[in-house]
Amino acid sequence: MELSSEFWWFILIGLGAQLVDGALGMAFGLVSSSVMLSMGIPPAHVSASVHTAEVFTTGASGVSHLAAGNVDRKLFVRLAVPGAIGGAIGAYGLTQLPSDVIRPLIYLYLLVLAIVILFRAAGRLLPRGDIKRVPLLGVVAGFLDATGGGGWGPVATSTLLARGGQARTTIGTVNAAEFVVTLTVSVTFLMSMGLHHLQIVAGLLIGGMMAAPLAAVLVKRVKERWVLVAVGLLVLGISLYQVGRTVGGWLGS
Repeated sequence: MELSSEFWWFILIGLGAQLVDGALGMAFGLVSSSVMLSMGIPPAHVSASVHTAEVFTTGASGVSHLAAGNVDRKLFVRLAVPGAIGGAIGAYGLTQLPSDVIRPLIYLYLLVLAIVILFRAAGRLLPRGDIKRVPLLGVVAGFLDATGGGGWGPVATSTLLARGGQARTTIGTVNAAEFVVTLTVSVTFLMSMGLHHLQIVAGLLIGGMMAAPLAAVLVKRVKERWVLVAVGLLVLGISLYQVGRTVGGWLGS
């Protein structure tokens, strides 16, 4: 396989996206997809490549978080199994679902969660105790990840943090569970689409696995309030941009 000049960019994209994802519990798909789409790569190839690379990056990230003691094993099981089910359903029905209608609803939901998280970071909201309905959250987050592109981290991490989950264990557990979800989604895509653009996958994989151990250490040492602020601002920015983009498209049509 002859390496193109873009291959090195794919490594940098994977490194940056996984550093954000491993430290904040979200955004590998969102960061890498948005950059590659701006490079002119077809959306279907971007989605398939990102999910395939995420099998390895989430595996490395999950192991790193487990070794750093950031994983709540009980929460992991309650989140990963339903998430895999939701991901399989979402990947299978992707071509038949009106994604342009679903995505604005996803980002409106994330906009509300971002505000809740920022209020909690400011000390205005207190944790509500044990987090309930985790399996339902896993199904929904897995489904949205497969259909909306990169929804696992923003939905799962944001919801758990908003409900009072500890930042370190929430981020570590969501990253570890994401491996199971991504593997399921990737297998489903592989059976229906095949594997395209090996250089993209390889570049994202190399960069992502380089960043995973550093991100696991980083999230353990950063104060919870700063992590909450970063997560809140990240989700707020993403959701506002996507909602504005959707509304602009509606007004322009």
